[in-house]
Amino acid sequence: MTTSVILDCRHVWKLYGAGAGALLAGGRVPDADALARASVIGAVRDVNVQIHQGEIFVIMGLSGSGKSTLVRCLSRLVEPTAGEIEFDGRDLLRADEAELIAIRRKKMGMVFQQFALMPHLTVLENVAFPLEIQGVDREARQQSARKVIDLVGLQGREDYYPRELSGGQQQRVGIARSLVVEPDLWFLDEPFSALDPLIRREMQDEFIRLQNMLKKTIVFITHDFDEAIRLADRIAVMKDGMIEQIATPEELVQNPATDYVADFTRHVARAKVIRAQSRMEPATAERFAGDVAHDATIEAIADKVERADAPLRVMRDGAVIGQISARAVIDVLVGRG
Repeated sequence: MTTSVILDCRHVWKLYGAGAGALLAGGRVPDADALARASVIGAVRDVNVQIHQGEIFVIMGLSGSGKSTLVRCLSRLVEPTAGEIEFDGRDLLRADEAELIAIRRKKMGMVFQQFALMPHLTVLENVAFPLEIQGVDREARQQSARKVIDLVGLQGREDYYPRELSGGQQQRVGIARSLVVEPDLWFLDEPFSALDPLIRREMQDEFIRLQNMLKKTIVFITHDFDEAIRLADRIAVMKDGMIEQIATPEELVQNPATDYVADFTRHVARAKVIRAQSRMEPATAERFAGDVAHDATIEAIADKVERADAPLRVMRDGAVIGQISARAVIDVLVGRG
C-alpha cells in the first residue's frame, strides 16, 4: 500500500507474571518454552504491525490468541510490557495520562462486543455523551449527534431508551457514539458477535456502507473468517500471542505462510476472496460480452461471466487490463487450479 502509516507497532510484548519484564532484558526474545518455565503468560509476543490511513485492518484468531489484548495495547488501555507504538507520528508510550485522555476522546473511537449504553439516557443523549465530556455546548453536541444517528439509520429513534431497541439497533447507537467525535482511528472489538446471524449480516452491510462514505482507518477484531474476508483490506492472523501472517484475504487463501494459516483458511470458499484480476488473461478476444471490475470477487461475477457468450473485459480505472472467461470462473468454483 502507498498510503501513509497512521499506527506503527514495533516489537510489542504483553507478558503476565512475576518478573515478566526481566525475560525481555537486553532485547531477548523468549520462546514459548522459556515463558512457560518462568510461569509467564505471553498474551502478545513480539508483534509488528503497521496500520495504513483509510484501511480496514482485521485482526483475527481463535479465543485466547491475543487479538483483544493486542488492540488494548495499541490504544494503551493495557500497558505493553515492551515495544514501541507510534500513533500519527507521536510516541504513544511516552504520552502522559492527560495526553492519553485527549487522544482517546478526540482521535480514537472504540466499539466493543458489549454495547455499554447508559440505560438512563436516550439514544440522542448516549450518542452525544462523548461530546458532553469534551465540554461541547448542548446545541452543538446534539446537532452532531443527530447527524451520526441519521448516518447509522436510527433517525426517528432519538428519544428511545436502550431497553426499547433491538440488539442491532443498540449496536448502531454504539457505533454512532464512537463516530460522533470524528476519530482518526477506529477500534472495533468483535462488535457484531453477540448479534443473531441475520442481524449480524445486516450490520456488516451497514458497516461497509459507512466505510465507503467515511473512509476511516479501522482496526477490527473478529474470530469469524467469513466476516474478516468480507470486510478487510488486510488481515493479521494471530496464534498464541504472535502474528502468523499479514496479507490480503486473497493472499492468505492462495499463499498461506504457515501450516496454521493454511488450516485456518482451508475451508474458505475461494470464490469469495479470489478476484477477477487474479484469473484474467490478456485481452485478445475479438468480441467481449461486457465488463467487470478488476477487484470484483469471482463469487460476485460468476453468474454474469458464466452466462456470457464471450469473455468479459477486466477494467481498472477505465482501462482494459485483461479478459476473463467462463472457464476461469468455473475453475475457481470447483477448486481447480
